[in-house]
Amino acid sequence: MADSEFLSTRQAAQRLGVSLGTVQNMVESGVLDAWKTAGGHRRIPASSVDSLLAKRRKQIARPGDATGQLDILIAEDDPTLQKLYQMTFDSWKLPLSLRIVGDGFEGLLQVGQQMPDILIADLMMPGMDGFEMIRRLRAMPELTSMDIIVVSAIDADEIRQRDMPGDVTVFGKPIPFHEIKGFVLGRLASRQRT
Repeated sequence: MADSEFLSTRQAAQRLGVSLGTVQNMVESGVLDAWKTAGGHRRIPASSVDSLLAKRRKQIARPGDATGQLDILIAEDDPTLQKLYQMTFDSWKLPLSLRIVGDGFEGLLQVGQQMPDILIADLMMPGMDGFEMIRRLRAMPELTSMDIIVVSAIDADEIRQRDMPGDVTVFGKPIPFHEIKGFVLGRLASRQRT
């Protein structure tokens, strides 16, 4: 096969609009196919990257429409709060699909596999925190239709001073479920109008 059929980790990162580390983790988690050269360098089939991009474009074009459900991704590292989110969202009996991850890196992977309608993120998480995850997501123009809600114990003014994008909704802890439910209901209503 010709060299142009394979990409280096750097080339794949540029094509996907993510960092080198994200591509390496995508390879290790099986999201991208790859093999290593005798010198230990990863080679990623261009077709694997193009397939992921096509899948992302398809999901971004009509997120959640196939099931009629609103897809919500929650990035929260506290197991107790993860359970609280799950129980509360289940009790609403709304057409929702809920995914929960424990850190920003896993959040990026989940968005790469399927863009949610709404991302709800904590900011202080191990590994990649919420600030870094949100900056990376907002750097991708194809993800602008995804709503992002931050729920954090950090003061809202401090959050804004740390370059939080202006289109991100910020709530303090304890988790304001009534506010989040209103946001979700608004998003469901707007989907029904389209």
